[in-house]
Amino acid sequence: MQARMTGPARSRMTPVRWLFAPATDDVPRGQAGGAAFLRVLLGLMWLHNVSWKVPPDFGNADGGLYKWTAFAVSHPVFPPYSWVVEKAVLPNIEVFGWGVLIAESALAVLLLTGAWVRVAAVLGVGMSLSIGLSVAVAPHEWPWAYWLMIGAHVAILFSSAGRAFAVDALRSQLGSARRLGQVWGAIAVVLGGLAVLGSAGDDPLAARGHDMRAWDLAISVGRYNLVGGLVLVLIGVLLLVGARGRLALLCRAAAVVGALAALSLFAQVGFTDPLLGGTATSAAFLLSVALVAVTVAGAPDPAPPRE
Repeated sequence: MQARMTGPARSRMTPVRWLFAPATDDVPRGQAGGAAFLRVLLGLMWLHNVSWKVPPDFGNADGGLYKWTAFAVSHPVFPPYSWVVEKAVLPNIEVFGWGVLIAESALAVLLLTGAWVRVAAVLGVGMSLSIGLSVAVAPHEWPWAYWLMIGAHVAILFSSAGRAFAVDALRSQLGSARRLGQVWGAIAVVLGGLAVLGSAGDDPLAARGHDMRAWDLAISVGRYNLVGGLVLVLIGVLLLVGARGRLALLCRAAAVVGALAALSLFAQVGFTDPLLGGTATSAAFLLSVALVAVTVAGAPDPAPPRE
């Protein structure tokens, strides 16, 4: 088992090594659980909001990412930032938009799965600051929302948010690969089953599948038509059975199917009718399951303590 780093050992780490190391410092269980809850909550926030970053044009003055980015010019928070947005970002929104889509998708995946948590936290601070500088004083906005977003990511950065329900725990050989894989597999099976039921009677290849969201509370794991729901069930079953039996081949198969499904959505959304009836949120969730699956495939469970 990988040795746990205590104070002196941790203090000798370079900032870069510390940033990429698992966020699994030894803390009371309640602190680890609370930090993990905040991490997942932030992951759900990014997961929901990635859906409206739609290529190739990413909106216009009437809506989409372009409209909200343009508030940095019409309602400036920090004039030098407004100048950059006006002169460089808005004229190249197609390139900028892809950067935002990739960054927010990465945030959703890393925070939900608890993988490279500190890297995700730093990225989250940067994205929250960028959004705040664009819209904090726009109509109907609350500036404190962005202060709180920044603060939440800073809290995650210096916490042990990767110690519970997280890929980081497997990287440190502190968590159970079997348990994490089973939980994520069960989640995928349940959500996929609900998507299949919600799509029953509809066109199995509908471009906009059943919306898997919690009422109007801005919590969503994406849209899936009948085919998309079945794919999600398949991924979940492969991961559930593979994790339970410690069958690496099945876990890797789940990872491959999930990654290919996610990439197909990223390639189709905004360009053509998505085969799985999904959005960028669907793609990010599928990538999350795939990341857990590939990690579980190669992660041994920690050895039981010696008597």
